[in-house]
Amino acid sequence: MKMNDIDLNLLLAFDALFVERSVSNAARRMGIGQPAMSDTLRRLRLLFGDELFIRASGSMQPTPKARQLALEINPLLTRMRSIVDGHVAFLPEEATETFTLASTDFTTLVLLPPLLAAIRLEAPNVDLRIAGYEKDAIGMMLDRGEVDLAIGVFPDPPRNMIRSRLFEERFVGLARADHPALSDGRIDIETFARLPHALVSVRRDARGAIDKALEELGLRRRIALVVPYMLMLPRVLAVSDLVAILPRRAAERILSPKLCCFALPLETEPWFVDMLWSPSARTDQAAAWFRKLVVEKARSL
Repeated sequence: MKMNDIDLNLLLAFDALFVERSVSNAARRMGIGQPAMSDTLRRLRLLFGDELFIRASGSMQPTPKARQLALEINPLLTRMRSIVDGHVAFLPEEATETFTLASTDFTTLVLLPPLLAAIRLEAPNVDLRIAGYEKDAIGMMLDRGEVDLAIGVFPDPPRNMIRSRLFEERFVGLARADHPALSDGRIDIETFARLPHALVSVRRDARGAIDKALEELGLRRRIALVVPYMLMLPRVLAVSDLVAILPRRAAERILSPKLCCFALPLETEPWFVDMLWSPSARTDQAAAWFRKLVVEKARSL
């Protein structure tokens, strides 16, 4: 097949199928009927010599070949759209976009208030959606366009995503203000290890960064409670002898007269909160504005 025999609408249809994972939804996105989209999928399969999309778990899942093609077709379409619309500048004050941000409760707690205030000031008609995520799935979510950005701790980020550093963080302890082990505001390492601990873990495991540091000292702590989010901790800590280890900025924001922060009795390394985004959004003016705003607000925390 020659290049001039290829209908560029096929690439648009491929992109719609990859994003929607549904023939009927892709048809609506393209403004055509479902039979026409089914025929387009047939032509795509002939063109690329692959099934491309296979029905599984109630949706059309892309084959490995389709995923590889998406990495090439999406940037191409983005470039084509930027050429066509390049003369139209993105104006935040006139924008009506909706951005979706993948974020944990920690990063949402510390970043959402200043970010939302900045959006309301610069782009009052722009809407924001916050989505939870599993770290193992974040690359796929960004690939599919389900989220525009992801914020969190990514020691092993997906190789095909761009990572931007946002801010450095450290751990502190949090407990009830009248905790008997913290009568003078300090705690020794042996007492710390013996106390019952509450652990925030989105992976539902019972091991955190502190456990490795304790093991190097020949100590082990008891994880008495594991929760998937930290916003319920203030009420639990206030009425128990549990202690929790939290990022400093999060602890400061949920602190109350019933709680106290304390320095950890062991050395821990600082760690970093990063932003992940897809290279396919590199030339998107709206996405670039949103990324810039996130970086500015994160670094001003």
